[in-house]
Amino acid sequence: MNDVLERLRAEAGQSPDYEALLAAGPDALAASLTSAGLPLWARELAAYRLGLAGDRRAFESLVLLLNHRDPPRCAAAAEALAVLGDPRTARAAAALATNSLRTAYALQPVRLLTALRAPESAPALMATLSRLLSPHDPYWRIALACVEGLGALADPRAREVLVRAQSHPRLAVAATAALRGLPPG
Repeated sequence: MNDVLERLRAEAGQSPDYEALLAAGPDALAASLTSAGLPLWARELAAYRLGLAGDRRAFESLVLLLNHRDPPRCAAAAEALAVLGDPRTARAAAALATNSLRTAYALQPVRLLTALRAPESAPALMATLSRLLSPHDPYWRIALACVEGLGALADPRAREVLVRAQSHPRLAVAATAALRGLPPG
């Protein structure tokens, strides 16, 4: 949490809005999410604080941040969404992870799906991994996160795609470990 707050403090510069948002209560934070003209760091701070407090008014803003091109923003949003406990989170993360147009930004949605252990998690990770197993796919880090996630979930339905992942040099060790963790089948 401190890393996120320090990053946002640096983005805010000398803005007095930073300290105001840091001290604001839930209603003021929620109101700031719909206020016109606020910079991105301010919206992120409000959504992050609300998410960590379990306030579901942060959900939409956090999902937008989870899909942001800036990895630290995505990671902070994933952290807050994991704490938030909104039942829509897994569905949203699955939609982001499986969106072939946004693969470059799928790392945090993949990790969030693993952490959530929701019914949508394994199918979304399998679909994403399967798509990324084509030769010379540039998103091997996303594929590796899928393999690791499937290993953590230990869902036997992942066996076939994990076997296929073993043939990829950057995924082979993790895929083998994930397969070892699956129940016998």
